[in-house]
Amino acid sequence: MRTARLGPAERAAALAAMAERELDVLVVGGGVVGAGTALDAVTRGLATGLVEARDWASGTSSRSSKLIHGGLRYLEMLDFALVREALKERGLLLERLAPHLVRPVPFLYPLRHRGWERLYAGSGVALYDAMSVSSGRGRGLPLHRHLSRRRALRAAPALRRDALVGALQYYDAQVDDARHVATLVRTAAAYGAHTANRARVVAFLREGERVVGARVADVEAGGEYEIRARQVVNATGVWTDDTQALIAERGQFHVRASKGIHLVVPKDRVHSTTGLILRTEKSVLFVIPWGRHWIIGTTDTDWDLDKAHPAASSADIDYLLERVNGVLATPLSRDDVQGVYAGLRPLLAGESDATSKLSREHTVAHPVPGLVVVAGGKYTTYRVMAKDAVDEAVHGLDTRVAPCVTEEVPLLGAEGYRALWNARARIAARTGLHVVRVEHLLHRYGTLVDELLDLIADDPSLGEPVAGADDYLRAEILYAASHEGARHLDDVLTRRTRISIETFDRGTGCARECAELMARVLGWGEDQVAKEVEHYEKRVEAERESQRQPDDQTADAARLGAPDIVPL
Repeated sequence: MRTARLGPAERAAALAAMAERELDVLVVGGGVVGAGTALDAVTRGLATGLVEARDWASGTSSRSSKLIHGGLRYLEMLDFALVREALKERGLLLERLAPHLVRPVPFLYPLRHRGWERLYAGSGVALYDAMSVSSGRGRGLPLHRHLSRRRALRAAPALRRDALVGALQYYDAQVDDARHVATLVRTAAAYGAHTANRARVVAFLREGERVVGARVADVEAGGEYEIRARQVVNATGVWTDDTQALIAERGQFHVRASKGIHLVVPKDRVHSTTGLILRTEKSVLFVIPWGRHWIIGTTDTDWDLDKAHPAASSADIDYLLERVNGVLATPLSRDDVQGVYAGLRPLLAGESDATSKLSREHTVAHPVPGLVVVAGGKYTTYRVMAKDAVDEAVHGLDTRVAPCVTEEVPLLGAEGYRALWNARARIAARTGLHVVRVEHLLHRYGTLVDELLDLIADDPSLGEPVAGADDYLRAEILYAASHEGARHLDDVLTRRTRISIETFDRGTGCARECAELMARVLGWGEDQVAKEVEHYEKRVEAERESQRQPDDQTADAARLGAPDIVPL
């Protein structure tokens, strides 16, 4: 395989290569589906390009609940096919494709009623486990178990005694979604795909009715590229309709955005050894273990305002706190909230007025020759969506193309991960890092950890923690710019790390240190360093202000008070 670096030089070379000769497939959109589509196409032997207008995973794919799950609540909707498909994908990710990034997570479901609820909910969870095993990918996760109230409170002392009569415990899986997407992109690049973020499609190239490529603006360096391709795949999620509008063709379906917000609180605020899943009047509420934190979410409300920066309002935050406090012995307050983030689900519209009822199934269409559109779906089933999109694109190619092989293609860092995990104590002794630090690095980089350790060997100061965000090493900030395609401070603090939601100051305290580390790779002068820090601080203040607003309209207006950064 070729280099998997996504540094500045590789980005420039990728744009030049895409403009130089016609591609078989050009994928537009660098979220999980677009990245997965690029990997699927290139591993079938197709000349593949991938462009993203902003940063990798900067939309929906960095703002999810961080769960890889079958969708237990979809069983209640009798959507067995979707659950079975998602459970198979969960197993693939856990066992083969990304064991370094995807990990089991336990959940406790409190029972409020005696008798019938245990039978009803227990039957659903038992079916969930059975479908997981029957998919052939059920290994590695314990089966569910029934708990008395006493045993449930032993596992989750944070719960009020009167909030449950017993409980069920079952397992799903979780992932750092943005890290997973960046790894997908790097894996596609390693197999030969040309990939460039901050590269915006401003028009489609046409020959008669046929789409034959795209005109792409380099948002970083300026200038435009004409990239020709035999097939173009629109994988832009909640921007699907906007992208289709570039050819004055909405297509055969409409994508509607549903906003979901999440709160991040410190681990010590909720005393529990397990995650929680709670039923609300509208949907379900998760309390998800996240390192030294909990993620609490989510909401489900229609959103028709700014798609790039969906804002969480004061009402959204109050809703989540009120629901979770309904079962906690020690209630959470606003002061406990370290971070807040909001994301948009791309739902297929036309089936229901309520966003929580809209389909999580995906669809693929070929609205005009040369252009394939893929939309909808769940994060967990991204690989299936990518396969279906490439299968559709292949119909428009006049050559024989190999079938999908991504079920057998581990992501970078996966191969040999378990053996390296078993050697973590030896790695700690050799490097001088604490074994807990080595475990943290292995969970984020897998076998690519050697690239980080080489940086530290060359410059021991990079082995020090980031001041004010000591879960992360200075080497990780440098590596994000040199290997993972980070182009701006916001990319690093929000997506390559989660400093923006895992610290009470939301990363403002370490912003300058991180910008100066990135400057070594990206060639920034003091002016650009200062500009990056100022922009990030304004972004944080705009988000804080939006979260003090009473509703979506005022929150959106406040969030838009901080414009996107423009390079010098």
